[in-house]
Amino acid sequence: MQRRAFLRTLGTGLVAGGALMMLGGCGKEAPAGEAGAATGARTAETTIRVGVTAGPHADIVTEAAKVAKERGLTVEVVEFTDYVTPDTALADGKLDLAVYQHRPFLENFNAKQNTDLKVVADAVIQPMGFYSRRIKSVDALPEGARVAIPNDPSNGGRALLLLEKAGLLVLEKNRGTEATVADIVENPKKLNILELEAAQLPRSVDDLEIAVIPMNYVISAGLSPEKDGFFFEDMQAPYALIIIASRPDNTESAAVKTFVESYRSPQVAEFVKATFRGAVKPSW
Repeated sequence: MQRRAFLRTLGTGLVAGGALMMLGGCGKEAPAGEAGAATGARTAETTIRVGVTAGPHADIVTEAAKVAKERGLTVEVVEFTDYVTPDTALADGKLDLAVYQHRPFLENFNAKQNTDLKVVADAVIQPMGFYSRRIKSVDALPEGARVAIPNDPSNGGRALLLLEKAGLLVLEKNRGTEATVADIVENPKKLNILELEAAQLPRSVDDLEIAVIPMNYVISAGLSPEKDGFFFEDMQAPYALIIIASRPDNTESAAVKTFVESYRSPQVAEFVKATFRGAVKPSW
């Protein structure tokens, strides 16, 4: 299946948020640090390309782009619909930064893909939780219930850990976020665990007893943590903390530093608080 990405160019007077672009097309422009000879628009320190997933990460980075523009930096926000393609594009040099994942996910990607992507800063905090239209507590979950979890390696393991924390499963020891359904050693309620793409999980809520959903997809789908959710990760959990990732060759670039300062600004913190009302929190 081909992956698609939305491109938004901010700070130049052009907003192309509705235009769909193939990921391969995104790589035609050089990343920050390489001048765009064809257009003359991209320079070493004035333009940067940031990959995000749809939902709050796209909204927050778009807000950060406004702050960055005031500091002389144009931000192109490239919006993806899955978790793997942004890091792949970052490693390939088609992006300068990625803002959508937690540290364990990045570490897993580096290990699996033999890459060396770096954490340059903490971003926001957004816990994973249980969502359902049918039940409102763990105790109400019936035997044989269908439970959907993300099918990507790190978030799938994260969801299984949350199910274990809720007392619904027992996993092999010391597997952490590398746990898979094959590591379930006790399943007293005989839950039927279904693995789906994270973006599809909100759509499953009407058909299943529980979907274990990362917060960014909860918000983008219009679900309410207060109304539709009932069991969450701790805000201090390492999997709840989203990070800003870069390539190893540009961690110290002026453009990256300006973006990080813009993202972690008081203006963006206020935007996060006002927009997401506690579902997503600034880490700074």
